Amino acid sequence: MTVGSQLHGTLASLRSIEATLSTLAQKTNEQEAREAFHQGALKTRTVIHELAKRVHQVENEEPQYQQT
Repeated sequence: MTVGSQLHGTLASLRSIEATLSTLAQKTNEQEAREAFHQGALKTRTVIHELAKRVHQVENEEPQYQQT
């Protein structure tokens, strides 16, 4: 598995985690849990954004890491 594949796999996993946290935030009835899930989703979204920028940077600087 190449570094590029690992980075893309990590991004996909993080997107899945964000979606799960968002769904849990919508489905739970307990306010404290809802807020915790929502905050987790927001933090995960921030990580996704930063990692996506890094993936783009790596692929531009190191073409061998581009996913084929």
